[in-house]
Amino acid sequence: MNIFYEEDGGFKVGSIMADNTTSLQVESLSGKRSKVKAANVMLRFTQPTLAEFISLAETIAKEIEVDFLWECCPPEEFSFEQIAAEYFGHAPDSLEAAAVQIRLHGAPIYFHKKGKGRYRAAPKDILKAALAGAEKKRQLLAQQEHMTEQLIAFELPDEFSGKLDQLLYKPDRNSLEVKALETACSTTHLSAAHLLQRCGALPSTHDYHLHRFLFEHFPKGIDFVPVELSSWEELPLADAVAFSIDDAATTEIDDAFSVLRLANGNWRIGVHIAAPALGILRESEGDRIAAQRLSTVYMPGQKITMLPDSVVQAFTLSAGCVCPALSMYNEVDGASLAIVGHESRVERIQIKENLRHDTLEPLFNEETLAVGKLDYPHAEELTLLWNLAQKLEATRGKPSDNNTQQIDYNFNIENDRVTITQRRRGSPIDKVVSELMILVNSEWGKHLAEHGFVGIYRTQQNGKVKMSTVAAPHQGLGVSQYMWSSSPLRRYVDLLNQRQIIAMLRNEEAVYPKNDTALFAAMRDFDVMYGIYGEFQRQMERYWCLRWLQQEYVDIVEAVVLRENLVKLCNIPLVIKVPSLPELSANTRVQLALVSVDLLDLNADARFVAKLEEDS
Repeated sequence: MNIFYEEDGGFKVGSIMADNTTSLQVESLSGKRSKVKAANVMLRFTQPTLAEFISLAETIAKEIEVDFLWECCPPEEFSFEQIAAEYFGHAPDSLEAAAVQIRLHGAPIYFHKKGKGRYRAAPKDILKAALAGAEKKRQLLAQQEHMTEQLIAFELPDEFSGKLDQLLYKPDRNSLEVKALETACSTTHLSAAHLLQRCGALPSTHDYHLHRFLFEHFPKGIDFVPVELSSWEELPLADAVAFSIDDAATTEIDDAFSVLRLANGNWRIGVHIAAPALGILRESEGDRIAAQRLSTVYMPGQKITMLPDSVVQAFTLSAGCVCPALSMYNEVDGASLAIVGHESRVERIQIKENLRHDTLEPLFNEETLAVGKLDYPHAEELTLLWNLAQKLEATRGKPSDNNTQQIDYNFNIENDRVTITQRRRGSPIDKVVSELMILVNSEWGKHLAEHGFVGIYRTQQNGKVKMSTVAAPHQGLGVSQYMWSSSPLRRYVDLLNQRQIIAMLRNEEAVYPKNDTALFAAMRDFDVMYGIYGEFQRQMERYWCLRWLQQEYVDIVEAVVLRENLVKLCNIPLVIKVPSLPELSANTRVQLALVSVDLLDLNADARFVAKLEEDS
């Protein structure tokens, strides 16, 4: 005797070896023996053979019209044998009964299972809704399959129009488009970005990376709403005339300098910081914009400013303008260059000139200083500032002669071509600006703390740098406290600190009292976003390094080993992994063959060629 039984959601057959009333010992076609509960047995049969039964029953089941079978069903619950008799018009044999059971089981929309071999026909209205849903699902599946076929053929489906950013940067895995894209990626062994690029959907690899960043951090776009500046009282005009030193592309000119000889033989060195805090009050529209952006975002060839251009133009220290400024005047001993006093003011300052790195550095550098060559604008003032900068550096406990100076790289993008040039960090220009900024940021931080005003500081202790509202040492700079206050056009923290400094100088209440939650929130948010913006800048610099390799048709490169299989290419700031690199010590120079460049994954594949001998 054989049985037809249900197991694991399907139907099987087997020969009875032993019948124990509540269970049976059964042998399958393969010879495997198992225990089957008696309640799971649908039918017992002797004919046809065990090997033929399932296939013959399924053949009959395919011929059964589900709609007609449903019409044959009573409104109440029924057994499969009962409806089989109704459908065939006679007592069914084992094959017919099994066929009806298979058909009922395979049409759950029509027949709702109520127990082993028992069902109830779906009510008409429920069946109609279920069939409509099934048809819709079938159509959607067909649409998905069609999109997948198009993608595999590297054709962009019409359904992808207007959805590319969502598909690339925040895919909804429940959507048909994403399901089609994932299936196509699996078939073609390509990433979503590479597949869409093959389909012509990514004409610009640069925009692919830029749009990812904007999609995540500027979902409403980078345009500004109109901003009205608050008015401020007429400020006194400084008796000094100032000049600035900035990169050629800088439009947010935050700082400038002035030099004046005093009657007592000392020097008065003025550091003048743009004062947008005068016109952007706390919780104003401009403040809300700055608090949301937190910093200017930099990348090769372009930037996303923290403040609207109208606000920048109102406060940037442009040549030929008289600008509001927060100034610190430092009286410097005429002989020793020791600072003997500080005075800070909120005033207007006349900006005579904006000096630029690219034109100033060939004239103002260590070589021209060594020979006393002074045939360039503000040469005497710059020489004095250079000598003061060295004094300030030494006072902080830093060596004036640094033989481990790093190289900075400048990227110039013009007509979609990139030029990468090198600048040695720590040049006289850099040192003058950085030392005077450290001076004012340290002194203003000190004055705030002494007057009981809270500010946002950068501290470094035991090698860890963090932001804090408490004045604490910055060991790396060698100062007792250090706050960011010298770039209020470009950093929100500096803008907040400037508000506090101005309030302190005017003997007013602090804009941000102690334990102000807004100050803590700004510090937290800034710390996070500043890191994100910095990582994005590094990512885009990596992109343009790779573009440069392609642009210049580079196939052989020299590099320096950093560690294991990690190297840095010479002449450009690009670090890559070279799996074929043999075991070499750090700083070993090697020659590599460039195999490929991937502008979407931001990677270059290179092969080790040779170890280079050090120059003697």
